[in-house]
Amino acid sequence: MRENQMNQIEKISTFLAGQKEKMVELEKLLTSIPALAPENGGDGEEKKADALEKWLKDQGFTHIQRFEAPDSRVSSGKRPSLVVTISGQSDSAVWSMAHLDVVPVGDKELWNTNPWEAVEKDGKIYGRGVEDNQQGLVSSVFAALYLLKNQIKPSRTVKLLFMADEEVGSKYGIIWLLNNTSLFKKDDLILIPDGGDPKGETIEVAEKNILWLKFHVLGKQAHGSRPDQGNNACLAASDLSLRIHALEKVFSERNKLFEPDYTTIQPTMRFSNVEGVNIIPGKDTFCVDARILPCYSINQILAAVEEKCSEIEDEYKVQVCYEVLQSSESPATAVDAPVVEKLKEALKSVHGIKARTIGIGGGTVGAELRRLGYSCAVWSTLDECAHMPNEYCLIENMIKDAETLAYFFS
Repeated sequence: MRENQMNQIEKISTFLAGQKEKMVELEKLLTSIPALAPENGGDGEEKKADALEKWLKDQGFTHIQRFEAPDSRVSSGKRPSLVVTISGQSDSAVWSMAHLDVVPVGDKELWNTNPWEAVEKDGKIYGRGVEDNQQGLVSSVFAALYLLKNQIKPSRTVKLLFMADEEVGSKYGIIWLLNNTSLFKKDDLILIPDGGDPKGETIEVAEKNILWLKFHVLGKQAHGSRPDQGNNACLAASDLSLRIHALEKVFSERNKLFEPDYTTIQPTMRFSNVEGVNIIPGKDTFCVDARILPCYSINQILAAVEEKCSEIEDEYKVQVCYEVLQSSESPATAVDAPVVEKLKEALKSVHGIKARTIGIGGGTVGAELRRLGYSCAVWSTLDECAHMPNEYCLIENMIKDAETLAYFFS
């Protein structure tokens, strides 16, 4: 490695080692402000965005833009996203994109700490959102802070995007931004620190297509002792859910880029139907989460689903309809795309990591970008405890990722 590279890495490491307490403080600030979507019983990201914007200004960031998607369901009437810019030697940009919103805590009894009060213990920070996605957010901020405090003008303009609405579909986040702004250029390097592995050696370049469905099965309610006088919607729905799940064996291709390496079609959430054991349900509602290999289109899956719905209608004398709750498909980023190659180089130079490319079944905002022709990579060093009780962030990982990002930016 060249001497100037070694000196640069040493400077980055020394600076960020001295920022540990401030990084933990920012995690604590962000965790204390629940940013839940209305779908999850929350009031959006406004208060969290306000607090983050103030914190950034206090640190000396001066170029902060605010983009607000209208949403009448939240008290402010808008869902904010922030863009922080550090001007570079060219207009071409390198991006780091994290999201402001988090998921609900789930069963609070399973938490050992208050999920909305970040707790530092044994090298970890516990709390809802500390890993997903505040670790990536904080790492990005402090990587940029290294440039700011050391008055370094990077070769490319550095942009940090902190988005709304990632957890429930991105309609008021990246989708709104892509439809209503001109933030991105095709030659931008776009990095999303919102998925990875404990060693930080995997770079996600492809996602399975995502399809969420909600089924309504309408039969005829009757007394529990007289099923002959009704049409049991619960029975029909149960059979339908199994037949739809069995489509995994129909769409049976394998792709080792992904884990698991096959299409998954899983019945998930089920809704209450009747209030008594002795009632034959006249209506039953359930959901399906499908993660589909890119070799199959969503329309192929829907055609097969509709065929199964027709079979159930004929056999059980019920009516079946469904809603598409989420539908997303996108091409892959090339494994040799500039963002991938430059991230690999940064990981190798800073930490000696030989990174490899993978695909995932989970959805990220990367799918929305790739669909419009923007190459992007998803990466981070994570223990992958997102959405779990006792979610935590390893402080060492947060600092390590900030080091990689500072080198990647500069």
